[in-house]
Amino acid sequence: MNIEEYLAGFSLSGSAGIKTQVLDLPVRGSTYPVFINEYWTSKQRQASSIHEISYRACFKPQLPHFFIERLTSEDETVYDPFLGRGTTIIEAALMGRNVAGNDVNPLSLMLTRPRLFIPNLADVQQRLSSIPVNSSLRASSDLSMFFHPQTEAEIVSLRNYLDTRKQQEKEDEVDQWIRMVATNRLTGHSVNFFSGYTLPPNQAISAEKQRMLNIKHGKTPGYKNVKSIILKKSGDLLRNISEEETSRLRKAGEKAILLNTDARHANTLPDNSVSLTITSPPFLNVVQYAADNWLRCWFNNINIQDVASRITMSKTIEEWENVMREVFVMLYSKTKHKGYVAFEVGEVRNGKVKLENHVVPLGLEAGFDCVGILINQQKFTKTSNIWGVSNNSRGTNTNRIVLFRKSK
Repeated sequence: MNIEEYLAGFSLSGSAGIKTQVLDLPVRGSTYPVFINEYWTSKQRQASSIHEISYRACFKPQLPHFFIERLTSEDETVYDPFLGRGTTIIEAALMGRNVAGNDVNPLSLMLTRPRLFIPNLADVQQRLSSIPVNSSLRASSDLSMFFHPQTEAEIVSLRNYLDTRKQQEKEDEVDQWIRMVATNRLTGHSVNFFSGYTLPPNQAISAEKQRMLNIKHGKTPGYKNVKSIILKKSGDLLRNISEEETSRLRKAGEKAILLNTDARHANTLPDNSVSLTITSPPFLNVVQYAADNWLRCWFNNINIQDVASRITMSKTIEEWENVMREVFVMLYSKTKHKGYVAFEVGEVRNGKVKLENHVVPLGLEAGFDCVGILINQQKFTKTSNIWGVSNNSRGTNTNRIVLFRKSK
């Protein structure tokens, strides 16, 4: 059964779930099928704990799993040109595929690579215990609105240690793992983060707004043991990882192509090598990736202005199209004959902009055929009106994927 037949006949076995709706989407004089169903849900397959790294505007592992399972075989290559937290390639590696990933934000690779090379938890504990802490250390700028003084000293001590290891070219897999986990634990709104009470961990508000938040809630950052939190989060990430999965991740990591460049210029990825691309690009200027990650950039000694200047933040749909047009040209050259691209787009500007209407022509211009548009609607959380949902007022409300195939 080909993918079109599968999608058209999809049903939820033993469930009174949503029946498949197959509609036509008119784009520039032609129509393309729109498959609407509950193709995956958050509980349809319990995702691996290794995915539990926070990052702004990331999709759930069930999305790439759906396409990887149906459109690739073991040892074929899965690619993501807008890597984010690495969901696509981590899931692909767990499933025995080769992986390639790219992101212009260096934080992306920093959060992804260590999960391909999982260390022993005992080694993490031993390394943490060996890192010296200077209780008098403070950050060069005031971070007292986020951290207790002793916590800040532990964070700065860890930052200095990791910087030194990297500069001396001694940073190993254990160091990289600790860096990843610490980066993910900087700020949040539970006891398992280094900070006092603040926003969810996928974004960091400004120092001034955090100061105001502390006053509003009458809170002062309490002491948090940095090493203990890193060790606990490490255990959480590894809680359901088997030896076989660890081996698969490492095998994929050893052959992985991981790039830190503009998606339009991923030239070092071999032509005609990718069986499936699964990605979600920046959606206009909805998410402020650089601003949301300023504290993560500070911890990792990354120039936030450099990151901001490189990330695609288009203000108009025309600007966004111009960038994505070049991305599709690059994707076409990298995709194998009969390979696929699953391009996840969102509803932005209160659902008024349907990016799939703009993406389909871009893929066609590059040479791809359009298989159709998948809309994954979850009836227990979303209220569908065919092209959108009404219970969210901003951001991406549901998964909408344009599926292309390279047939020539």
